[in-house]
Amino acid sequence: METSILVIDDNTDIRENTAEILDLAGYKTFTAENGKRGVELAIKERPTVIVCDIMMPELDGYGVLHLLRKNPDTKNIPFIFLTAKTERSDFRKGMEMGADDYITKPFEDIELLNAVEIRLKKLSILDQKYTPTPEGLHQFLKDVKNSGLIEKLSEQYEVHTYEKKQLIYSENKRPRFLYYLVSGKVKGFKTNEEGKEYIANLYADGDFLGYTALIEDKNYEDSASVLEDAEIMLIPKDDFLQMVYNDISIASKFIHIITQNVKDKEDRLLSLAYSSLRKRVAKALVDIVTKFRLEGNANPIEISREDIAQYVGTATESLIRTLSDFKAEKNIDIKSGKIIVNDIEKLKHLLY
Repeated sequence: METSILVIDDNTDIRENTAEILDLAGYKTFTAENGKRGVELAIKERPTVIVCDIMMPELDGYGVLHLLRKNPDTKNIPFIFLTAKTERSDFRKGMEMGADDYITKPFEDIELLNAVEIRLKKLSILDQKYTPTPEGLHQFLKDVKNSGLIEKLSEQYEVHTYEKKQLIYSENKRPRFLYYLVSGKVKGFKTNEEGKEYIANLYADGDFLGYTALIEDKNYEDSASVLEDAEIMLIPKDDFLQMVYNDISIASKFIHIITQNVKDKEDRLLSLAYSSLRKRVAKALVDIVTKFRLEGNANPIEISREDIAQYVGTATESLIRTLSDFKAEKNIDIKSGKIIVNDIEKLKHLLY
């Protein structure tokens, strides 16, 4: 099937230049001079990718995205915003509405082509049907890594042998892995005040264990031990969090695999994962300031943006955009590239 791209922009030069770059790269292109016409073309032509300006007459880019995400025929089309530098403060609004990426004008040819290529690779992954088996999971991880969407992933994970009655993880301990039960049987259990156990869950071949504690970032609420000799694949916490927090579409696919298609589990995990990036970043800053006693303007945070992003469990670019919002809201200052928290109490009590 031929790859087609719809370019929506009211500036004739930008619209035609963008279409020409894509034409030369071998893509079939359609163009629209305003948002209203863009929505009409998107519904009629069903393009593979949409590249859309934000500020336009009749219907702006946000309106275009809103209408297309409401339409079942167009809701999954990858959507890339074109934004002027002066509009970047409004960019978070577009991403929260479901945009996949953005390019700041003026842009280089290669920047546009790379953004389109990454969206196409992602689309290919989302269209694949991965089985909830070690082979299916490995293939999914390999495809995501090769797509460039998430780079720091292992393509293979070790499978460990556990004997009957061996403990896998314990109640009130911090989670370190996502566990995949390749073979055998496992029980999830809790212990009451009298020391009596009761079984909360039973797991068999193909089940995943321990993911709720990872997403909620809290200690295990139960313990897990082996009922029958088992082989278990261990996926490191950092890899799991990257899969969940870097991209909501990839997260949906991943969670769809690990929850064995149980819809209420999928919805709960996605809700937990995407409750608020702002709150997660605020909590990370509070943790760092408190742990290292950095309150006050003379004590900047020396930790790198990349390290903070890994602590939060998000992409570095998403962290930087959130920090930019915090700076505009005067929650933090950034001096010589270093973060200074102005009001730790305000960060502790963010409403959203």
